[in-house]
Formats: sequence, structure tokens, C-alpha cells
Amino acid sequence: MKKKLLFLCTGNSCRSQMAEGYGRLFLGDKYDVYSAGIEKHGLNPYMVKVMQEDNVDIRTHYSKTLSDLGEIDFDVVITVCGHANETCPTYLKKAEIIHKGFDDPAKFEGSEEEKIDGFRRVRDEIKNYIKNELRNLLEK
Repeated sequence: MKKKLLFLCTGNSCRSQMAEGYGRLFLGDKYDVYSAGIEKHGLNPYMVKVMQEDNVDIRTHYSKTLSDLGEIDFDVVITVCGHANETCPTYLKKAEIIHKGFDDPAKFEGSEEEKIDGFRRVRDEIKNYIKNELRNLLEK
């Protein structure tokens, strides 16, 4: 039976959604991968676009909170922002908690192209973390 892995963020609109997409791609053979937020902020269209550029289609994903996932006993919870790490619900603490913070691309300012470039940078950082660092960490 696969273990349950959750990527947790503040709004489940960018970072945790990207992490879920890459988590399913690189860890899906051993983990059922989920994402959620402390709050719901809706899917960010820039995030969907940059994920499609890397052939990860998450258009069917939706922004959700932990209560939307039901009562899943997670084995591993990865917080991808400081707020989620600081406010991680107590009942999740029985899981292995890993914190790896990433910049919030939704807060980037500038032209549309500058914002998209910021989303690409964060996407690539998340992809590299999951593909290399996290996968190796979970295999220990």
C-alpha cells in the first residue's frame, strides 16, 4: 500500500499545486500525493501556464483546504511556505513534517513576462527539490 504525502501551503494556489504535480510525477510510484492550503485562494493561471510548459497538466486541480481532503492519515507532510509551517494543524504532527520554503510567485511584481519568469523560477526550484533532494530523503 502506498504512503500518503501532503504538500501544504497557505492558499493552495501556486507552490503546493506545483509540488503536487511534480510529486505525482516523481514520487507517485510509492506515494499517493495531495496538496492543500490553510486557506483557499483558487488556482493561479500563471502557475497552470508554466506547469503546462513543462508538460505537467494540472488544469483539473482545484484549490482546497485540509477539510476538503477528508480524514486522511498522512505519513509525510511537506510545508512549502513559512506560514503553513508555523500554523501546521496539530493533528498532522503525527506525520513526518518536512519544511522546504519557496518564494510565493503570486506576490511577484512587474510586467506580465517578469511575473511569468518568476513562476518559472519557482516551478524549476520545486521540480528540482522533489526530483532530487526530496526523493532521496524519502528513500532513506
